[in-house]
Amino acid sequence: MRHKVAMHSAKRENIILDLLTTHGFSSTSELERQIKASPATIRRDLERLEKSGRLARVRGGAKAVMNVAGKLTTETGRLGGIPFHENISLNRQQKALIGKAAATLCESGEAIMIDGGSTTLQMCPHLAGLNLQVLTNSLHIVSALIGQPETRVMVPAGAVFAEQSIILSVSDEEGMPNFHAPKLFMGAGALGPQGLMQPDFILMTAERRLIERADELIVLVDATKFESAWGNVVCSLDDIDIVVTDDRISDRHTTMLEAAGIRIIIAPAE
Repeated sequence: MRHKVAMHSAKRENIILDLLTTHGFSSTSELERQIKASPATIRRDLERLEKSGRLARVRGGAKAVMNVAGKLTTETGRLGGIPFHENISLNRQQKALIGKAAATLCESGEAIMIDGGSTTLQMCPHLAGLNLQVLTNSLHIVSALIGQPETRVMVPAGAVFAEQSIILSVSDEEGMPNFHAPKLFMGAGALGPQGLMQPDFILMTAERRLIERADELIVLVDATKFESAWGNVVCSLDDIDIVVTDDRISDRHTTMLEAAGIRIIIAPAE
């Protein structure tokens, strides 16, 4: 009997790891449905797999853990990518110009969504006086907008990921207000022929949910984001309406965007 139970445990673990390899994240409820096991059994399986470094337990389920090379790693409970406090200092001048240019696309009184990021953050000072309603998952953006009395700010429910200072709902049940917006402003880990990419599965999943709630996707990226096109694909180039970038973008990448029907805005230098 002991041998039989051990075999069942190994089989469950294989199913869990296969699901995470395919989807990056799986909720506890989905694992229960797929494996037909009790919540207590699934919890013990996840605890055991996390201790061995083969997955990361997060609120609502579990995610695959990968390093920047796309390999499994034992680091758990953190988002992939450069931490915000490091990323904010990279290409700071270009990001400020891009954020200012992107803010001009906002119309007075409209509702928008701003995804967390060091470039989208640069929009905030230029939104004052527009009487916007803003849904954002970024604690930094909340802090930047909270001093604008005419700007209404909403945030989703979810877990706070400190290294990026963002709130992400990682379960099947969306912890987001019933909200739709004409425009979504989003950064990217990379932008290439495959589309918009991010280094982390959880972030990818959350951003896909935002895209589904917007009429227009506006991507803010400095020119270095075209140089290393790897990661988890959030959306294809066909899903992007506008790219706001800086004047260092190459002709090759301009051609790539234009071929996909994307409008390119080059942030003017000051």
